[in-house]
Amino acid sequence: MGTDEVHGAMRRLCQTLEADGIPYAIAGAMALNLWGYRRVTTDVAVLLDAAGLAAFKAKHLGRGYLERFPGSKGVRDTESGVKIDVLLTGDFPGDGLPKEVSFPSPTVAVRGDAVMVLPIRYLVELKLASGLTNPDRLKDLADVQELIRHAALPLELVDDHRPDGAGEVRRDLEQHEA
Repeated sequence: MGTDEVHGAMRRLCQTLEADGIPYAIAGAMALNLWGYRRVTTDVAVLLDAAGLAAFKAKHLGRGYLERFPGSKGVRDTESGVKIDVLLTGDFPGDGLPKEVSFPSPTVAVRGDAVMVLPIRYLVELKLASGLTNPDRLKDLADVQELIRHAALPLELVDDHRPDGAGEVRRDLEQHEA
């Protein structure tokens, strides 16, 4: 219903970023929620570039937000205690090691329910890369499966999304449908 502390922290963060003119995109489980797959989460994942993170910290640390630990990318909303995970443009999902997939610029975001959200094709790509390269992130693979089911994603998304592996993924999806 969007009245919990996590949703409140997300709205406050987005209002703050927008007021400061800092490009951002909501990612992770909150993005899944915005795209139609309702999943419980205890944190907010937000995509920023390095300049946006620096500007945000310079203005808001000690004023509603604290670093989770000294030098951390992540912060905590002091009003609710909700953890904010910052994903940086150019970093790699999952195991953090270099790979074909990296976090895009937040300028790819689209307007969702009053906030900027990561487009679904990027969300799927990042969740797959994360789940396939980090054994502690298998939930990301399940998230993609549930997102496909709940958001009624078209199979064409696979072709537009990753042409190098589309045939394999398409066969897997078609076998799952059968």
